[in-house]
Amino acid sequence: MSEILSPTRPRWRKVAYGGMQPGFDDNHTDDSFLEDMVMNANVVKRDILKVMLDSVSISQYLCIVALVGLVWTYTLRSILNENSLLLLDVTLLGLGFLVLLLTKEMLSFSLFFRYLLNISFFISGLYVLAPIYQTLTTSISSNSIWAVTVSLIVLHLFLHDYSGSTVRAPGALHNPTLTSCISLNASVVASVFIASCLRSRLLVFAIMLFSLQVFLFAPLVTYCIKKYSFCLHLWFSFGLMIATLTLVYTLHLLLFVMLLGLLIFVTVVCPYWLIRMQEYKFEINGPWDEAKLCFDITD
Repeated sequence: MSEILSPTRPRWRKVAYGGMQPGFDDNHTDDSFLEDMVMNANVVKRDILKVMLDSVSISQYLCIVALVGLVWTYTLRSILNENSLLLLDVTLLGLGFLVLLLTKEMLSFSLFFRYLLNISFFISGLYVLAPIYQTLTTSISSNSIWAVTVSLIVLHLFLHDYSGSTVRAPGALHNPTLTSCISLNASVVASVFIASCLRSRLLVFAIMLFSLQVFLFAPLVTYCIKKYSFCLHLWFSFGLMIATLTLVYTLHLLLFVMLLGLLIFVTVVCPYWLIRMQEYKFEINGPWDEAKLCFDITD
């Protein structure tokens, strides 16, 4: 009779809220606790060929920066004069606008003319500021200038957004990130340091215009090419790599070997390492994880 009258022990239930359940500790779990454990649910299976093709964007921009360094070197050696640099600036500007027009589904004509107007103001302001840039580092030694310039270029490459653009591209949903803006500022300061080593106002203006055209608008042009046609993006990237390696080879053999090794490391070795590291990735999920919303909170 006493066994019949004694209350039966309530069954434990898994509830998010409701306080402690009578007869059980606050941290109690039953035998079904580990039944919901899932291993490697969010691990992305990557294909090495796709990773290598995605890394082409990094190699492409490394070649662009290498070409900027070549122009800086040839200008400081007086191989390129004002007329050559101005002709190069006009050519690059025309080719950039041509690419933007050919990808016209991403660029309206009103936006194109707005870009043209902004660049006109930009060039005018740059020409006015050229005498200031020319005398900015007269009291600084050339070794210090080169050390700071190289450090800024390395910082620029480290923080650069290789999947986007330094300016908001037509059709893009988001503005450039903070690290991308810091990267751009580092490249601009490096350009100013190089321009201050020159002794001609027109040459300072031409080299600054070239540098800012590349650092500001080259990522926009390459982004539009990639969005327009990935195959065209690959052909353009490989052509740019071949042209850069050829020009670097004519400058110095050691620099050619270093650049070639860097491109192989970025395009082949790093994707291979990434795929191999995926084998050792281990992730577990279960009832102990924080709850996540399965819908957009803004809806």
